[in-house]
Order: sequence, then C-alpha cells, then structure tokens
Amino acid sequence: MQTNQFKFLIIFVGLFTLSACSSTPLVAPPVKLLQINSFESHTLESPEEIFTLSDSLKQQLKSHLKSKQSTQTLAHNILSFLLKNGDDSLSYQSGATLTASQTFKNLNANCLSLSILAYSLADYLGIKARFNKVHIPEYWALNNGFNLLTGHINLSIDTVIEPSNQSVFIYQGKKRLIIDFDPNSRQARFKTTPISKNTITAMFYNNKGAIALVNKQYDLAYNYFSHAVKADPNFSAGWGNLGVLFRQLNYLTEAEKAYTHAILLNQNNNTAQGNLAVLYQLTGRSELGTDILKKLHIKRQNNPYYHVSLGNTEFEQSNFALALAHYKKAYSLAPSLHESHFGQASVYFKWGNTQKAIYHLEQAGKKADFLHDKKRYESKLNVLNSLTAKL
Repeated sequence: MQTNQFKFLIIFVGLFTLSACSSTPLVAPPVKLLQINSFESHTLESPEEIFTLSDSLKQQLKSHLKSKQSTQTLAHNILSFLLKNGDDSLSYQSGATLTASQTFKNLNANCLSLSILAYSLADYLGIKARFNKVHIPEYWALNNGFNLLTGHINLSIDTVIEPSNQSVFIYQGKKRLIIDFDPNSRQARFKTTPISKNTITAMFYNNKGAIALVNKQYDLAYNYFSHAVKADPNFSAGWGNLGVLFRQLNYLTEAEKAYTHAILLNQNNNTAQGNLAVLYQLTGRSELGTDILKKLHIKRQNNPYYHVSLGNTEFEQSNFALALAHYKKAYSLAPSLHESHFGQASVYFKWGNTQKAIYHLEQAGKKADFLHDKKRYESKLNVLNSLTAKL
C-alpha cells in the first residue's frame, strides 16, 4: 500500500456537503480558532454582494425578457440570457469562484459561480429556486503541492422546460427543473440533496480561501475560511481547511482541533481524516495515523479518481512507474475517464515514447467533455506531432 500520497495536504475546494442545512451547530464549534489575532483582517465580499445583480445586468435582463411571461418561459429565458451574453458553450473553469455580477461578466466560471448567477437571476424574476449538492465520487487535482478535492452542485427550479443546449443540461426531476453546468454529472445522474443559501455562501468563502492558501496568502485564507464557518457553522469542509492552514503555519494544536471538529460534523469527511492522520504521524503518533490511512486507502480502492490522484502525486515526485500503474488502474475502473489517458500520455512522454504519448492524448481528447479540456489536449498533441515530424 502506498501511503506517501497523503504527504500532500488536501484542501476541500469546490462544492461540498455538510451534515445538516440548519444554521444551528450540531456540536459546539471551537470559536477560539476564529479569534486568533495574529492574522491580519481583510475586507471580503459580503453575503449580499455574492448574490447581488448589478444595475446594468438588471437592465439587460429586462430588455431581454418580455412582460407577463409564464414561469416556464421565464426559466427558459434565464438560460437563453446566459447563453446570449456569454460564449455559447458555458464550459467553466474549475478554479474561478466569482460573485453573481462578476460571473455575468465572465461566464467561464465554475459551477458554483454559474449556479449562484442562475439562482440570482431566478430570484430577481420571482422564480423559486434551490441549490443541490451532487454526490459525485471524490475527485482531486494537484496544484502547487496541494491536492484540491473538488465537488459539484446544481440548481433546481419549480417548472418544466425542454433541453435546449448541449453544454447546459436541463432535465425534469420530480416536479422540478434541474439545471446542471457539468455534463459529467448528468451522465451518471448522481444522487442529490438540497443545501441552503447559507451553505452556498460558506462554499464561496471556502473556495476563495483555498486559492488564497495555495498562493500562500495566509492572512487572506484565514479570513475566508473563518467567514465560511461563520456563514454555516456546520460546514465541515471549512473547518477542515482551517486545519490545513494551521498545519501549514505549524500551529499544530489548532490544526488538530480544526480537523477533529470537521470530523465530528461529518464522519465521512475523508479529507479531514487523512490530514489528521498526517498530523498524527508528525507528532509522534504514527500508529494512529497509519491506521487511519490504511482504512481510507481500502475505502477508496474502487474510486478511479483516487488512483488518478495517486498517479499525479507519484508523477510530481518523478516516480513514473508507480504513476503509470495508478493511471492504468484508474482506466481499468472507468475506461471513459480522459484523466487516466492524459496521465499515461504524460508518463510515456517523460520516457520518450512519443507514439504511446500521442495515442493516449488522442484518447483523452475524444473522451473529454469540456471544450477547454479538448483544446488543451489538442494543443499538446500538435506539439508532440510537430516534434515527431522533425525526427
């Protein structure tokens, strides 16, 4: 069993669930972790600002929509309005977390930002909408030594319309219209659960804090994570990320308290458990840490994204044979994943096997859902073909 994959701290980033949607804490939060004076205070986006539409946006919306329309027509026009004013693919960038007004200016944002914008548009038009957490498998992306664990949400509206765009999937649930900005989640029809606006606010702050942490803006990260758990005290991911921040700054006692509270809120917070295990190993409790890591490793064996993550970590450490083994395992579990092909292409390129690298890049491009991924693979493929032609 490989255990060194957890030497990289894991950050919750994206859209994550918690144990309850209520603002009443399930257990008493360790509030002293939110009152550390050594961090410089920053002015952040207010909860109202996150969902507010600019005056110019409202004017454009009014000119786009006709009066006395049915709820069904208004809901359809929300998506039509987004498509008309942005690129016609709505393929989002996973790292961009923006307010509703910011997202309108740049529709290539993540699903959280796009869902916030769609929610705000619906709310402005008087249409009842709610957010849902989509229960996708654990999925990681390596960024500057951090494994970023991402998630997904969608939006439901109380009406029915027909699918109209291949990039924004719309389908009828039980008396609800589901708007989903990710084609991956529509293919599997993952289970969903409702989440509150407070939770979405916490997710917004959490994402911003994660990016600040990756960029070593520790004071800013602390402010964002603190605001996340204040917006929703039951938001397990936010407490876990506070732990990651404290661990980075060698505040080990505070890190352990944050990890422990995150796990108390959500026993299935595998990330907090993994990070706590690393902390145990660093503080002379290796047996406790190893036991947690073994259990997590067994639990994740059937998740292809887990093996992609392990492969990425091994690749970053130049352990190319181990990386290839993980990418192949991911492919065996889910042949439709483009990430496993890209991983294999990267290894073969490092080994100088351009023929196999080209093959797997071609496969990755065919299996990618988003246009920006397809373009990325196509660009790399063109470089490889150019190099081959010169030989």
